[in-house]
Amino acid sequence: MKTGIGYDVHRLAPNQKLVLGGVEIPWSHGLIGWSDADVLIHAVMDALLGAAGLGDIGVHFPPGDPQYKGISSLKLLAKVNGMLNAGGWKVGNVDAVIVAEQPKLRPNVAAMCQNIASALGLDPSSINVKASTSEELGFVGREEGMVAWATALIER
Repeated sequence: MKTGIGYDVHRLAPNQKLVLGGVEIPWSHGLIGWSDADVLIHAVMDALLGAAGLGDIGVHFPPGDPQYKGISSLKLLAKVNGMLNAGGWKVGNVDAVIVAEQPKLRPNVAAMCQNIASALGLDPSSINVKASTSEELGFVGREEGMVAWATALIER
């Protein structure tokens, strides 16, 4: 067994889509990025790649590469799962947290878990997502961006 940790952050901007865990959440602001800027999925991918010693998402899906412009991060997560499987690894579980002041994310957590589980070919009980705030501190507290952390266990 091996474990990995992932981290990602994206800036918020008005009139952008907000996609977290593959769920489009109606809100006045969204995250800016080359793909769909799904900060949660990006942290999960980095945790999985790190556990397998395969670098990070910037190595595999570099920003600026036209084939990844606007792509669903769930598609990229499925590709990461394929890389793990090719190396003889299977995902055991994922635990993640999204930190955002607004909007309230808890109502979407079950759908996020289901989406991540589907992309990884797992039962949703193997995926845990938490939503938290920064108590109005820092860039997250000022609603300038969102951040996510994830840990993952992989096994042969």
